[in-house]
Amino acid sequence: MMNANPNLLALDFDGVICDGLIEYFQVAWRTYRDIWRSQDYDPPQGLAQRFYPLRAVIETGWEMPVLIRALMLGMEDGEIFANWGDIVVEILTKDNLQAKQIGAQLDGLRDRWIGEDLDGWLDLHRFYPGIVDKIQAILNSGTKLYIITTKEGRFVEQLLERSQINLGSDFIFGKENKRPKYEILRELINIHNLQTEQVWFVEDRLKTLELVAQQADLVGLGLYLADWGYNTETERLAAKANPRIRLINLSQFAGDFSQW
Repeated sequence: MMNANPNLLALDFDGVICDGLIEYFQVAWRTYRDIWRSQDYDPPQGLAQRFYPLRAVIETGWEMPVLIRALMLGMEDGEIFANWGDIVVEILTKDNLQAKQIGAQLDGLRDRWIGEDLDGWLDLHRFYPGIVDKIQAILNSGTKLYIITTKEGRFVEQLLERSQINLGSDFIFGKENKRPKYEILRELINIHNLQTEQVWFVEDRLKTLELVAQQADLVGLGLYLADWGYNTETERLAAKANPRIRLINLSQFAGDFSQW
């Protein structure tokens, strides 16, 4: 049975702590513009507002410019939610593109942006309501806090410091670790000599939580899907039906652990 309070809480960053949708759209639009040689410097009115909820279908960052391509081709939101995998293949095939090529272009553009205007790039990130206070409360409690993310750790640390959260690099496992999140969770359990029931993990990607749930030695670890993050209604329903995963909303997260 899971503990009433976690001894160790692990959090994803983008989609749990930080809302990066503005940055995602901006870098995706710039990459789209380069790859498809668009003459439009500014995105069409309303495009960002359509992109934001559809971000939930994206599994890997290189797909974001492809999503903009789909929207620019006039595809409907419902079609994208229902058939995203097929749509990606169709666009790549028709335009003779490779995922690796798009990913390299997006990463290169983002790197140049960061190199030229780090503060401007960081300004595009926002913390979800109540998150900063909750993190401060956790840091002042007996619960150990770690962040496990695919974002580079140095940027996570800088964004946290902007809100006077001094977590420290030792408590941030970023993109540079290049390991599955379940391996990092396993390592933390061993380092702190904990039982799986004493560790909780909050993530906004259902597939990541399902991978953790498949690890025989991590049975009992508390798994939570953040419903405010980048996931779809279908994924939230699947989480509700999965006895290993609990669906949590932002109000519950910001409150006492007993509400989770």
